Amino acid sequence: MLDYVAGLPAFLGYFAVGLAAYGVFAVIYTFLTPQKEVQLIRAGNLAAVTAFLGALVGFSLPLASAAANSVSIIDYIIWAVVGILAQILAFYIANFTMTDLHEKITGDDIAAGIWGGGIALVIGILNAACMTY
Repeated sequence: MLDYVAGLPAFLGYFAVGLAAYGVFAVIYTFLTPQKEVQLIRAGNLAAVTAFLGALVGFSLPLASAAANSVSIIDYIIWAVVGILAQILAFYIANFTMTDLHEKITGDDIAAGIWGGGIALVIGILNAACMTY
């Protein structure tokens, strides 16, 4: 019977680190972006929702890949940090490629939100694929 749950401690460790990584990512991301995501989302700003969810999904993909491919919790943490750095890069790419992205998202320009979230997703897909080793 215990054989069925032999992997439970590893699961719990990886899951806890993953949840903590989401928290760290969300804090860093919302600190770096000029718009106030939480306030905008609570106000019903769809552009902010789209951009932020794109960033979260873009971070989720490499985080999942790292969990599946890492050899230890430390290895997982290192790759989670790489995932955070890749999403920071995605934010700057989106900002660089769309003029006034912050103002557009704050103004609820859905296209700007999709652009920001889409860039984050594209970078996340590439990042996740590169983490399979």
